[in-house]
Amino acid sequence: MSIDQGGCIETARPTTHRKPIYVEERVVHYAVTNMPGIVPHTSTFALTNATLQYALAIADRRLPRAVMEDAALRRGVNVLHGKITHAGVAEAFGMTHTPAEQLL
Repeated sequence: MSIDQGGCIETARPTTHRKPIYVEERVVHYAVTNMPGIVPHTSTFALTNATLQYALAIADRRLPRAVMEDAALRRGVNVLHGKITHAGVAEAFGMTHTPAEQLL
């Protein structure tokens, strides 16, 4: 849903709602950086439906236990106890990665 950080398609580059498309290599590209922004009501419901279960798990079990028991939730943790737990984030900033499992 977003191209802000790129990487999804080699020829993709961010566009705007004002000028949303371009053609490169005979392919029409639509790469608006904030596509959900044009339908805020609908995108809010979609985001809530996708994330509510994780918020409830954290509220019910508290963060450490919820992260320990739920692999999907654990994969979404970028920082825990002051350490970067997401390898991609650590690499992007040239910092050390510590797996979340080591901190729980």
